[in-house]
Amino acid sequence: MSSGKWLQYLKKIKPYNIKKGIRYLKHFGLKEFMIRLRERMEPEEVPYGPWYEKYRPTEETLEKQKKHRFQKAYCFSIVVPAFRTPELFLRQMIESVQNQSYENWELCIANASPDDGQMAAVLDEYVRKDPRIIVKNLERNAGIAENSNEALAMAAGDFVGLLDHDDLLAPNALYEMAAALEKDDDIEALYTDEDKVRADLSEHFQPHLKPDYNLDLLRSNNYICHFFVVKRALIEQVGGFRPEYDGAQDYDFIFRCTDAAKKVYHVPEILYHWRTHQASTADNPVSKMYAYEAGKRAIEAHLRARGQAGEVSLKKDLGFYRVTYPLTEKPLVSILIPNKDQKESLKLCIGSIREKTKYENYEIIIIENNSTTKETFDYYEELKLDERIRVVTWEREFNYSAINNFGVKHANGRLLLFLNNDVEVRTDDWMEELVGNCLRPEVGITGVKLLYPDGTIQHAGTVIGIGGIAGHMFVNMPGERSGYLHKASLQMDYSAVTAACMMMKREVFEKIGGFEEQLSVAFNDVDLCLRTNEAGYLVVYDPYVELYHYESKSRGTEDSEEKVRRFQCEIEFMRTRWEKLLKKGDPYYNKNLSLSKWNYSLRAR
Repeated sequence: MSSGKWLQYLKKIKPYNIKKGIRYLKHFGLKEFMIRLRERMEPEEVPYGPWYEKYRPTEETLEKQKKHRFQKAYCFSIVVPAFRTPELFLRQMIESVQNQSYENWELCIANASPDDGQMAAVLDEYVRKDPRIIVKNLERNAGIAENSNEALAMAAGDFVGLLDHDDLLAPNALYEMAAALEKDDDIEALYTDEDKVRADLSEHFQPHLKPDYNLDLLRSNNYICHFFVVKRALIEQVGGFRPEYDGAQDYDFIFRCTDAAKKVYHVPEILYHWRTHQASTADNPVSKMYAYEAGKRAIEAHLRARGQAGEVSLKKDLGFYRVTYPLTEKPLVSILIPNKDQKESLKLCIGSIREKTKYENYEIIIIENNSTTKETFDYYEELKLDERIRVVTWEREFNYSAINNFGVKHANGRLLLFLNNDVEVRTDDWMEELVGNCLRPEVGITGVKLLYPDGTIQHAGTVIGIGGIAGHMFVNMPGERSGYLHKASLQMDYSAVTAACMMMKREVFEKIGGFEEQLSVAFNDVDLCLRTNEAGYLVVYDPYVELYHYESKSRGTEDSEEKVRRFQCEIEFMRTRWEKLLKKGDPYYNKNLSLSKWNYSLRAR
């Protein structure tokens, strides 16, 4: 960045933000601080402020919503634990509920400030004007969990929504909830997208545009957060807030509700505005360090409840976590590497496996595909001296899917690791990490983070619809950056990952019929992942395994008429097979995000 731009940026910094920057510097260190500073200074491709003004519902839309009559007019109880809430914030919170276009609600406020006469007077004013507002004045402040339970005890509605005492609901929030429930009465828990708003409401910023329910992302971060709505009968089943998780009581509550819910539904609309001010966790993460320790314990409790072993650790980015799954067993892993005339690439790949792999129970199967050079075959003879390495020969034309299906027939492993010959392993415990994830009963496939040799990202998960059919996320972003809401560096579920390095349960591979051989070059890994999802298994992106990818040297480019025609045929095959998904949109993405960019940019309105 030029010195002129630096000066322009520095002039805009407010004193409070300087203090915030100093805190971040102390926490992250200079190198990480500079990375985050550059990320913040880069302009949004589509600025959120103007985008949001076009996005928010018009008065005409809200009036139509008010006139709509639902067959099932569920009552929503909005529960609010309030403690020493500034008068303006309190009034704005209450009025954001009163301004709902859906009118069947009650607002249950537990006031834990018995010595705050002004606050009591304001609450009494609203209670007298609106019978839907119910206030219970508590004798003392018993902590956020107990105060929230007092508010929950007041709730009589069919569904209960959680609202912080200084935040705001969008005027169409409850309408969108009711509309979702009208279509599907199996839904027992719902959540929405959200953004942040300045204390004086002058600016909306940092939109959090979420995927549909994502187990591994939830274990990495409480991404569900706001606005969360739960069937009251489900709360009675799982219990309310637990005081031992104060500071992360909502995280623990969300885990228990989503684990028990018949169906969890995501409403992909920005319906909650999280107010930022100096004391709020939204704007000052280090203000509540105890909350992050409580979050760690909430994840641990969730894992125990599901009978899942896992070691939870805090990441440097506060509020984000890493779960490491220990090896309960060490099954044979078959590493399958197709190769044609790429001795040096293959040698680098095999060398990195030997150097970085501590996990001992593996075999390597080289699938020879029409090589012609003597040096390649000489290298094969050298490799055969290692009893863990075998070379099998594919004698037909190049077809990536058929080659790997052929290789699996020669594999003995319970776990299959599909690996390009043009990758180099960077992570020492890469195999343990992949096996730990892949052995989880709900997981079918685990993928990794791939970097170009210059350290920029080549793959950090795959989204359906990007570029037409599917595309990798965060391509060309510096590898040390973490991207939109740290998603490049968080374990999470995706619709697909690349087979350049992909581990898969053999039983799942065989159950779904292996790679689709009509997809000889492109999208075969995407199709395999989508069928794995369709069969009820998760596809996990694991950023804690990194490899360099030297990008498909064996295959070459689509530079002939025949190759272009074949590529177009494979595009058409995917469009036909996955037409419904392509039209509906990737459930692990968000409809408000761009399909022409791969960095979680806003979709232009």
